[in-house]
Amino acid sequence: MGATKLLRFLAGRSVKAVVVIIAIIVFQFLLIRLAPGDPASVIAGQSGAADPLFMQQLREQFGLDRPLHEQLLIYLRDMLSLDLGFSHRQQQPVAQLIFERLPATLLLTGTAFLFAVSVGVALGVMAARRVGRAADSVITVLALTFYATPIFWVGLLLVLVFSVWLEWLPSFGMHTVGAELGGLARALDVAKHLVLPALTLGLFFLAIYARLARASMLEVADQDFVRTARAKGVPEGRIVRAHILRNALLPVITFAGIQAGQLVGGSILVETVFAWPGIGRLAFDALLARDYATLLGVFFCTAVMVVLFNLVTDLLYAVVDPRVEVA
Repeated sequence: MGATKLLRFLAGRSVKAVVVIIAIIVFQFLLIRLAPGDPASVIAGQSGAADPLFMQQLREQFGLDRPLHEQLLIYLRDMLSLDLGFSHRQQQPVAQLIFERLPATLLLTGTAFLFAVSVGVALGVMAARRVGRAADSVITVLALTFYATPIFWVGLLLVLVFSVWLEWLPSFGMHTVGAELGGLARALDVAKHLVLPALTLGLFFLAIYARLARASMLEVADQDFVRTARAKGVPEGRIVRAHILRNALLPVITFAGIQAGQLVGGSILVETVFAWPGIGRLAFDALLARDYATLLGVFFCTAVMVVLFNLVTDLLYAVVDPRVEVA
């Protein structure tokens, strides 16, 4: 793929990405605004003053007294300037709240993503290479167990075993409360707190990658070009790496691009169970408090990440399989 073609592809996909993000912004704005209830009543109730004059002041302050189409245009204008609004619940700009919480979520979801992809694909390859044997059966049973088990139940079970019984790992939070750590000690402390939430989030998707990689490996292994390579005397290890695995990774990459966005959504439950201070927990708290500005800001951030991950996925196609051209 030449540089000109790559630039043309990136320009075209960037335009499409902007259109998709604007459509998502409009949809989520209308969805939130059409929900039953008056946001001014909620804010007034939380402030302890619900008289009509105060509620009218709140509606004017947050633009809730304007027609819906004017609110939408103002919201789109603010989003174009990356002004995500102000959280009445936290009394902070939404962008600042997300900026403070986003690193924790990226650390959690990134670790879970790498764990799920690397271990899941390795197990899938191992099962495909030993199809019908004991190792294949064990991996299949484990994958189905992880896939069928609810995420919150896995999290509670891991806490019970590794935190309560064995006392090896902390059960909640991102840091040890009250510990004034720095440098390597702080990094190790965060890593210990990260193990259980990342395992909980990653095990479900690991099962999908293992099953997907196994099925794809077996399908590609029966193709004519693989038989031709064997007939030419190509070593089996090279056939697996260069011919089977490389082609079998295409559906895995497709799912990885989709799953990258689902991980952020799945992190809401995991961050709540483990008290992990990320944007998933921020969205959950905002939902309970009807903090619409924060909720819309988190949705916008998630949508941007999903669009970016899908763009990277399309580029990876061309890298893994040169026969696939970007267009």
